[in-house]
Amino acid sequence: MTQLLPATHENITTTAVALQQGDLVVLPTDTVYGVGCDAFNARAIERLFSAKQRPLDKGIPILLADITDLDKVARDIPDLARQYIAQFWPGPLTLVMPRHPDLPAVLAPDDTIAVRIPDNDVARTLIRIAGGAIAATSANQSGQPPATTAQMALSALDGLVASVLDDGLSPGGQASTVVDCTGATPTILREGPITMADLHRLTTQTL
Repeated sequence: MTQLLPATHENITTTAVALQQGDLVVLPTDTVYGVGCDAFNARAIERLFSAKQRPLDKGIPILLADITDLDKVARDIPDLARQYIAQFWPGPLTLVMPRHPDLPAVLAPDDTIAVRIPDNDVARTLIRIAGGAIAATSANQSGQPPATTAQMALSALDGLVASVLDDGLSPGGQASTVVDCTGATPTILREGPITMADLHRLTTQTL
């Protein structure tokens, strides 16, 4: 049975232990609520795909707590990605970059991984205590609207996750912008709070 837990430090710690044990949990972020698991646990990732009814050819992003953990999940980080990281992380920008070979193959169908650091203290504390990296996607069934409250997430995933951390209404209310940084120029794969104009303004300033 899924527990709905206020986002106290005690409950954050309990939820981190659940992640370490291979459970799925729902966590708040700065955009929408996410459902996630240990990014290095292949079985848990498979259960995450199943709970979401997500196609296996649609990779699952990774949430980090700290930039120092980036090298654990990505390699050969493009200079462009580093510029965006310096400007927009923590925040609603997900970057696609070459994946680290230690990540489970089931996470994504190709040699890339999507990564971001959310601007949410509860999320980052949870991720940090759990080990530094969570495979996470929006807390809803695939094709349904993302959850902006814990109750919405619970309604969508009740019985499929161990717990839902309740941190109130998501302040962003919109999924993050996703940018592919693996090519010669950045490509927006999903529109979100950060626009192409924002990205272009940064790259223009650095020329």
